[in-house]
Amino acid sequence: MQINIAKKSQAKEQDVTDEGIYRERRSILKKMGFVGASALLAGPAQADLFDIFSNKEETKFKVEPLKFKADKQTGTIKLTPEEKATHHNNFYEFGTKKSDPAENAQNFKVNPWQLRVEGAVDKPLTLDYDDLLKSLPLEERITRLRCVEAWSMVIPWIGFPLAALLNKAGVGSKGKFVKFTTLKSPTQMPGQANRFKGGGIDYPYVEGLRIDEAMHPLTMLAVGMYGKTLPPQNGAPIRLVVPWKYGFKWIKSIVKIELTERQPINSWNQLLPNEYGFYANVNPEVDHPRWSQASERLITSGGLLSRNRIPTLPFNGYGEEVAGMYKGLDLRKNF
Repeated sequence: MQINIAKKSQAKEQDVTDEGIYRERRSILKKMGFVGASALLAGPAQADLFDIFSNKEETKFKVEPLKFKADKQTGTIKLTPEEKATHHNNFYEFGTKKSDPAENAQNFKVNPWQLRVEGAVDKPLTLDYDDLLKSLPLEERITRLRCVEAWSMVIPWIGFPLAALLNKAGVGSKGKFVKFTTLKSPTQMPGQANRFKGGGIDYPYVEGLRIDEAMHPLTMLAVGMYGKTLPPQNGAPIRLVVPWKYGFKWIKSIVKIELTERQPINSWNQLLPNEYGFYANVNPEVDHPRWSQASERLITSGGLLSRNRIPTLPFNGYGEEVAGMYKGLDLRKNF
């Protein structure tokens, strides 16, 4: 099993202080090339899903840049415990409390599934569940997740670059933006059935990127995390990962990707335009109207009162890779 390290990265996989179980899994993977499906599945709701590491072809991994030191005492970067990453998250389709997604999504059906790629593309595509896991080479990336609510995590994702999928469909000359739409299924998603329980959002959830953002190498579609297929509460079977943007841009359970000429109106911007812009680039100098963005609480194994505040970095620490895309753009107005 080959591990490719990004040249600009200042934090290799061995620099991440992580859970013992994850270390053991990585060791086994490196020695054997794969492990059995029973060791990798995410839980009861995922029991019938394809084991992404059990194919015969070698899986290539890539560890993306982590340009920060999250733990001041040890000078290392701590991987967020899997239990925290899967039980402290926002997925308003299943409720607004952090614990709601894990509680309410366990019977969510992710197979069969269809993801359509359409709009200004040369060859519209429809991918079923197996296609999501088999049609493009998978790689693992450890990236930061910075929530607009001023908390953050460090998570190992498994997936493929969004650009690989868009190139497969053929990016047409009229495609200036990429619009993403999540599944609408009120019978499975209580937050969609009741706007009070779903944060007042007009579903289905919609997000968007500029075409250059979508084609950037750091932008990926994730189908797994912590060596397992994505659990339902984290956006199974496929979600967006854009590490330099706030987490509300990371749309989950995607069913449609559409290339458009016009900038799409993303859901939170439609609901609260003065609080949530289209770009959503992590920026410690631009506060949310109701709180500061200068620092963040790193989610660790400690409780809510744990002192884990760290400074927030421009573009979430990925400025060297992405800042050039916004040269000349006023990031205070275009927040």
